[in-house]
Amino acid sequence: MAGKFIISKDKRGEFRFKLVAANGQTIAVSEAYTTKAACVNGVESVRKHAAEATIVDETLAAV
Repeated sequence: MAGKFIISKDKRGEFRFKLVAANGQTIAVSEAYTTKAACVNGVESVRKHAAEATIVDETLAAV
């Protein structure tokens, strides 16, 4: 089973999505969006860009 994006409304009536792994663990939570269309666009943006994202390890920065 693959992970999934879950869209919901918060207490203020704004839309948010969370990315949930196949084991049920929440991986990421979005910012608030004023419209559902904007929230869906956020989901699509994560889908598109996550595969190409690099990892920046700031724990290796010189002190």
